[in-house]
Amino acid sequence: MRVAVLGAGAWGTALGVLLASQGVPTALWARRKEQAEALRAMRENRDYLPGVALPAYLFPTSDPEEALEGAALAVVAIPSRALKEVLAALPRAPWYVSATKGLFYEEGGVRTPAEVVEALTGRPAVALSGPNHAEEVARFLPTASVVAGPEEWAGKAQALFAGPTFRVYTSRDRRGVELGGAVKNVLALAAGMVDGLRLGDNAKAALLTRGLREMVRFGTALGGEEATFYGLSGLGDLMATAYSLHSRNRQAGESLVRGVAREALEVRGVVEGLYAVKAMLAWGKERGVELPVAEAVHRVAHEGLDPLVALKALMARQPKEE
Repeated sequence: MRVAVLGAGAWGTALGVLLASQGVPTALWARRKEQAEALRAMRENRDYLPGVALPAYLFPTSDPEEALEGAALAVVAIPSRALKEVLAALPRAPWYVSATKGLFYEEGGVRTPAEVVEALTGRPAVALSGPNHAEEVARFLPTASVVAGPEEWAGKAQALFAGPTFRVYTSRDRRGVELGGAVKNVLALAAGMVDGLRLGDNAKAALLTRGLREMVRFGTALGGEEATFYGLSGLGDLMATAYSLHSRNRQAGESLVRGVAREALEVRGVVEGLYAVKAMLAWGKERGVELPVAEAVHRVAHEGLDPLVALKALMARQPKEE
């Protein structure tokens, strides 16, 4: 079997390394020709995943025809903000594994990356999500993930990705799995803001606990199953992203409250939570649903609100039962 990984950032490279190390011939497609050339010459992604050697079975290329020719499936690791534009221009694969985490608010509704992939390609797509930092996956530190979608395709993806250090579960709740993976990035931004303000462990634990309830409320309203949000793609991914030094979203939240400009946060990669929070707020406002943590993140990140003012507003909300 030959696989194409679309996207040569940290996560796409890590998934390519994972598959190739298990003997799967894998094409790693990069948008920029110069990046693909550097990957081939150095056998290392020094921009996004320094220190990780590319296995022999991993073949970097910037030619989409070469990447997808003969591929049994494609793994999509393209940032959400570029997903539609990039994928629409590429040749089709027989089916897809979406490893992109994000949300799209369109025509009064929310769509997930796998839904966008299916709409653009007309081919089946499953979603891969979980507490999986690229830096650790690529170095073969143990973790677990979940692949969600129709049983036939989820089972195939499970068999493909499962290995000694990467345990894979399946789920039929694709929407819930993807919603959890997107919302946790918003909550990780909030966790980073707490870290940046040095508010302590109590504040961070309280924020994430209430944020988890917000994730469940938002996710179940959009068709996800409640149990999914307490699994690997919800609570599990939230724990990893909200506490890890690897977390781009947590780091972005911390940087924001320390005065780093919004435009400087994505020098080395996309901060998905900055886009997911817009979709959450648009949906919440249209339906009159309160999402206080997401709203606070949005006001600080996109409207320049003083984070201490946002905190005061959260603490002063009307008392109620847990």
